[in-house]
Amino acid sequence: MARIAGIDLPKNKRGVIGLTYIYGIGRSTASKVLTTAGVDENIKVQDWTDDQMSAIREAISSIKVEGALRSEVQLNIKRLMDIGCQRGIRHRAGLPLRGQRTKNNSRTRKGRRKTVANKKK
Repeated sequence: MARIAGIDLPKNKRGVIGLTYIYGIGRSTASKVLTTAGVDENIKVQDWTDDQMSAIREAISSIKVEGALRSEVQLNIKRLMDIGCQRGIRHRAGLPLRGQRTKNNSRTRKGRRKTVANKKK
């Protein structure tokens, strides 16, 4: 079982795909990490040796991932809300931030539909 940055990587996936299960690592970053560590992208996670695992851990240690990255993102959002900018106000109201229309769509941000009288269930 490969465990990197507190995440159990899936055993039966290729290395470049398996690393994307770590928050903050996408396809391009995973490919760079494996190149830095000197591991082939097509080798499955279950076939990594201990030396390869330690090289991958070493390469990932220079990248901000998981808890540190999540807290940084949350602090950035909190900063936007504190200074009262447009994006911060939209975050506070639970509305889309990037100019999308809200008359018809944006149910993901706004939540379930509320009827006018709030009587229907």
